[in-house]
Amino acid sequence: MRIIVGVTGSSGDNYALALLKALRKQKVEVHLIVSEWAGKVLELEAGKKITELKKLAYKIYSNENMAASISSSSFVVDGMIILPASIKTVSEILHAHTSTLISRCADNMLKTQNKLVIGIRETPLSGPTLENLWKLSVYGAIIFPLSPGFYGKPKKISDLEDFIIGKAMDLLGVINKEYKRWE
Repeated sequence: MRIIVGVTGSSGDNYALALLKALRKQKVEVHLIVSEWAGKVLELEAGKKITELKKLAYKIYSNENMAASISSSSFVVDGMIILPASIKTVSEILHAHTSTLISRCADNMLKTQNKLVIGIRETPLSGPTLENLWKLSVYGAIIFPLSPGFYGKPKKISDLEDFIIGKAMDLLGVINKEYKRWE
């Protein structure tokens, strides 16, 4: 399986780190794009360096590299997840402003009707943001609020992360046991 993972500068980059670890365990070929701000947010929130994300990927791309192989709709891929997705990135995707590699790859997913999962962590959401997310869902994107469930009786933060990561992997079609499912 081959997945594109985009990481933006929205709060919640720790989810991206946990997802990359889980995908690596499953031997998924991850093509990783990290925005400039993602590295800064990861360091501020989780005390982690961007290199920790990068060492978990099959291949790494600069968000400015519009000549990358993954920028083409001819690149064969099983899907893409943006985790977390910033409001700015959501707007760029909706309006087909493909000035970054993340938004370009997401546009390719929409135009080829391939799986695009948008992990949105922001709260609260403004009217324009809700409208953008709704329109993207109409165009085929899966809107994935990063809101963990509590029916598994989480005891620590990593339990909440596992719930989100397990759900993300489900949406990408990756079989996993990352979280306790509803029984």
